[in-house]
Amino acid sequence: MARKWLTLTAVCTGVFMLLLDVTIVNVALPDIQKDLNSNLSDLQWVVDAYALSLAALLLTSGTIADIVGRRLVFATGIVVFTVGSLACGLAPNILTLIIARLAQGVGGAIMFATALALLAQAFAPRERGIAFGVFGAVTGVSVAVGPVLGGVLTTGLSWHWIFFVNIPVGIIALVITIVGVDESKAPGTHKIDWLGCVTFSAALAFLVFGLIRSHADGWGSLQVSGSLIAAAVLLIAFAVVERTVAEPMVDASLFRVPTFTGGLIAAWAISASMFSLLTYIVIYLQGTMGYSALQAGLYFLPFSGLVFVSAAIAGRLSDKVPARWLITPGFILVGIGLLLMRGTDPTGGWTQFIPGFIVAGIGTGLINVPLASTAVGVVEQARAGMASGMNSTFRQIGIATGVALLGSLLASRLSNNVQSALAGTPLADKGREIGDAVANGAAAQVIDSVPAPLRAMVAERAGRGYADALDLILLIAACIAGIAAVSAAFLIRSKDFHAARVEAGQQAQEDLAPVDG
Repeated sequence: MARKWLTLTAVCTGVFMLLLDVTIVNVALPDIQKDLNSNLSDLQWVVDAYALSLAALLLTSGTIADIVGRRLVFATGIVVFTVGSLACGLAPNILTLIIARLAQGVGGAIMFATALALLAQAFAPRERGIAFGVFGAVTGVSVAVGPVLGGVLTTGLSWHWIFFVNIPVGIIALVITIVGVDESKAPGTHKIDWLGCVTFSAALAFLVFGLIRSHADGWGSLQVSGSLIAAAVLLIAFAVVERTVAEPMVDASLFRVPTFTGGLIAAWAISASMFSLLTYIVIYLQGTMGYSALQAGLYFLPFSGLVFVSAAIAGRLSDKVPARWLITPGFILVGIGLLLMRGTDPTGGWTQFIPGFIVAGIGTGLINVPLASTAVGVVEQARAGMASGMNSTFRQIGIATGVALLGSLLASRLSNNVQSALAGTPLADKGREIGDAVANGAAAQVIDSVPAPLRAMVAERAGRGYADALDLILLIAACIAGIAAVSAAFLIRSKDFHAARVEAGQQAQEDLAPVDG
């Protein structure tokens, strides 16, 4: 087997593993909550700790890889991720699990930051369409099959095994990387922008913390407003740092390429809309509709299957159809699919989601495949690591901010809904307490705590309250998808890909030119 195909295999295996953990956790959240005695805020952190460390370290990891070697850094990421997975599976309490998820994210960031750069190095420009197509298909499928595999492992074994399953996969990916991937570095000498890394990471942490705490503490509270102000100040500081350091982790000139900017918006939007919502749809299926983890995972098969089929088709079309005409229709379909999921009846069964899952699944597959090319396909090879890291960073920022913001909006709406629904009942004086408990994912416990004659009434009104709150965030997510469709249509251009190919050809000629003297 040619080494370029071994490189593709190693990269796709590693990325499959790290992206699988974006959604495989979702169906296990109710079991984790019961086993580790946690609330909704804790569950948000289980999801966001992973996305946060991924987003915070991707850019710096890309720079380090360019300096010390991409294969070495990628292999290191596999080891860190695998060890973090072991720690997650062995976690005895929620705090340990959150810290272990942060460690997983560090390893994931190291892998993800170097993935596209390794492919760009291994494949000639004319062959990259195939490589990026396979890579895009793997990213889409890994995220899509997460709920199914998570349901099987959680129900058949326990939630611990959604993390233990990464260990053999990580070992396989490490062996292929060591044996089959060539080392590569960016030309010249480079310095790591540590100040940029610190300000960017801290800004993201404060932003996500403020969003998650907004329901419990209120938007006007000192804790929330202070966190959001700190995030804004740190982002400004980051921008200043990037304009002053000799070798910034973010090259502002990349934003002058419309396709690159459009790709970043698309990367953020697909995560903030579709993938962030999976968390709360899973909680609805299990916590409100009463399905098991396995059932909830299997019920995502219409979505997962269509992502796979659509991604395969998009991969075959990626060399013939401009990226704009795959990504734009993809977001339109995602938006329509999200709208079709609204208006569900908590007593009506999971099949109400099927039309939305089908339409959104097709759209997601169309988006994932060409998205990678909007990063490394429009820049020269020397900046491939940075471009790859920025695109991947925006994906993870989308997950982190989407889960935090949509979760806080859902919790606030749900709490108010339950409180209003209990007005005029014997439980009116406990409406706020019950509403907050339901919003924190403790519906079963709070229902068991009320007098037996009132339990059916509380369960019914809590279920309808969740359905209404879910409708709200589905609408918001659909709007995000719509905005992304418009930006993709206007910003992603075929001529940017052509310009990058011309520049790459000129650079190759210069490298081959004889040296005088």
